[in-house]
Amino acid sequence: MINVLVLMGGLSEEREVSLRSGAGVYNALKKVGYQAKTLDLSRDNLDRIKEIGPDVVFLALHGKFGEDGTVQGYLDILGIPYTGSGVETSAICMNKGTTKKIFCYEGVPTADFVIINKYQYRRNQELDQILKGLGLPVVVKAATQGSSIGVYIVKTESDLESAIEEAFKYDQEVVIEKFIEGPQLTVALLGNEEPQVLPVIEITAANEFYDYEAKYTPGMCEHIIPARVSESINDKVMEISKRVYTSFKCRGYARIDFMIDKDENPYVLEINTIPGMTAMSLVPDAGRAAGISYEELVDRIVCLALQK
Repeated sequence: MINVLVLMGGLSEEREVSLRSGAGVYNALKKVGYQAKTLDLSRDNLDRIKEIGPDVVFLALHGKFGEDGTVQGYLDILGIPYTGSGVETSAICMNKGTTKKIFCYEGVPTADFVIINKYQYRRNQELDQILKGLGLPVVVKAATQGSSIGVYIVKTESDLESAIEEAFKYDQEVVIEKFIEGPQLTVALLGNEEPQVLPVIEITAANEFYDYEAKYTPGMCEHIIPARVSESINDKVMEISKRVYTSFKCRGYARIDFMIDKDENPYVLEINTIPGMTAMSLVPDAGRAAGISYEELVDRIVCLALQK
């Protein structure tokens, strides 16, 4: 029997979501027939991973110190297989600024943006240059946060400075990008070298955008499958998603988020290398739409990890 250790919780602002993802994964593993354990990861219990000696680790950690390559590197040193992408891909995709730079290099459509560093910004305020280059509205994002933490939509010049300062509370680097008005889509993929592209989901939210509250509060968001877009847009975002997944060397599973503008042009927002696996999460919904149950999805992710 394969012994799976579910790493969950952790140290990031997304800890509570991670605990919920981990609990769902653990229950699914038990139903499928794996020998499973959980570990709420902290700085003091890293040695427990080696003591437990699992055949494979299911990473249900979200955010810093889990989704950013740090734990992946430790598991590589121990020689223990794990779910999801490796160190390099995890670190790159966790940083929104680095991700967008590679989008530009790869010719992937993404919203116009600037990246500002806290130290340089405070020495030489760049608000006029930012507004001149991007206009309003803009979206201000802490570079290495997930679950829409540290994300602010700015519609007036007077609110820009405060939004930047709020984002700097989470990170030393902030990404500011042109706001794209239109439907938000997300595409989940499952696989290694030849990923399966799951059905496109359209996301609506009760709040101004798909923020932390809307993501994890029942009744505050809706996942619409199939997405209410033309067949050409649906096919295009699926094609772009597969290209992004393979270009960034994603493995196991990931989710890629899009905005669609009024002219039906898709723009990639970011790549999630450890997407949520809670009852309200998008990847399980995409799996079900493709005829893959939650338990089968978890099983397939474990099997993909063991192929490394």
